[in-house]
Amino acid sequence: MLSARGVFEEILDDDESFRLFCSIAASGESQGGWENGRIAALLPESQRALTPKAARHGADEDKHGRIFGALLKKRGLEPVPIPPGTDYTMLLERQGIGLAHEKLRREEPLSEQDVVVYLSHSRVTEQRAADQMNMLVTYFGDHPEVGKALRMICHDEDNHLAYCHEELLRLAAAGHGRTILDSLHECARAEARVYRDVSLAVMGHMGRILGWPKPKSAALASGVHALYAYERFGGWRRMVSLKMPRRRDALGGPAVPAPGFA
Repeated sequence: MLSARGVFEEILDDDESFRLFCSIAASGESQGGWENGRIAALLPESQRALTPKAARHGADEDKHGRIFGALLKKRGLEPVPIPPGTDYTMLLERQGIGLAHEKLRREEPLSEQDVVVYLSHSRVTEQRAADQMNMLVTYFGDHPEVGKALRMICHDEDNHLAYCHEELLRLAAAGHGRTILDSLHECARAEARVYRDVSLAVMGHMGRILGWPKPKSAALASGVHALYAYERFGGWRRMVSLKMPRRRDALGGPAVPAPGFA
């Protein structure tokens, strides 16, 4: 019987599939690190209190990229180029979600509207990241090779999600509620489509590497489509709701180091 645990075990046990998995993950985390670093540098005067938190967010993402690189190095593997169709961050940008890299490369301050877009985009994508990492920790948190890395990243992703909830609620109280709601809904719809497409692309590459028979590949693709259908018809609500987190000021202070990895 197919399961997320069984699929990841196959990926973990094969050097080529593990190399692709870590390369995709490292690339996405590094892009997130750059984006958050630029946002921290460009925040408007009215939102400068967010600067150390956005910078911490970026530092965490950079750290995650280095962790995945360290996992490759421990196996004596080199990263591989990211195949077309598997770059989650780039595909979201093409859908007009989040702040465009072109804007972030300029030296012009962002607007408060841009801050709302940034945090709404992060609220949705960090929910996805937190869900994925919590699932992986449930199955592999004690794994001798990857367990420690997964637990560290999972802790950070939970912090990032708490930060987004808290700051969006602050902005909603300051009068941005309607804009936040519209931005969250737009981002959640686009993210679900992009996640579906990226998942199908990644599973296609993994199937070729691992030699999955056609029925198995078809069953996994059906599972991806079923998840998309669930999210489209109601599951998206978990991506857009806001509540005050138990972890307050989750990104206060410097990034937590990752000894032995990064």
